Amino acid sequence: MDKQKEKKYHLHIYHARQCDPKKCTGKKMARFDLARLFDKVQKIPRGSILLDPMAEQALSPADRNEQNITVLDCSWETVEEVFPQLLRLQLKHRALPYLVAANPVNFGRPFKLNSVEAFAASLYILGNKEQAEEILSKFNWGHTFLEVNKEPLEDYSKAKDSKDIIRIQSEYI
Repeated sequence: MDKQKEKKYHLHIYHARQCDPKKCTGKKMARFDLARLFDKVQKIPRGSILLDPMAEQALSPADRNEQNITVLDCSWETVEEVFPQLLRLQLKHRALPYLVAANPVNFGRPFKLNSVEAFAASLYILGNKEQAEEILSKFNWGHTFLEVNKEPLEDYSKAKDSKDIIRIQSEYI
């Protein structure tokens, strides 16, 4: 996709105020006006892509037509309380494929992405590499995420659909 034609996605975070404020990537993104924080599930835009590690479908370039991406920034205990509410919002639940964290807390651990890494991976897969780079630029380790995951992200961004993502992922696991 040509950079001039890259679609800008709206990034949303359900923030349950359960993380260390000094390490919270979601709060930092909000301070830079790169994402909107919500403390109520009902404020998440309907039809939004919800990054959900338990989703049955993987995020893929086939999801490009959506305009909103949402992450949940809360503990697993809270997620169990929140999920029934999320089901009523008609969100598009999507899982991210295999990627390795580059953040200082989980560096090198697969599937342990923080909020900004999850957003960046989504943006890259959906064809907006520029927006992915922009949000990661606010973190001194951000560029490392793209370097560590360059090959899989490139491959995922060329996939046709969720099934293709799963096939490509199997080459990296």
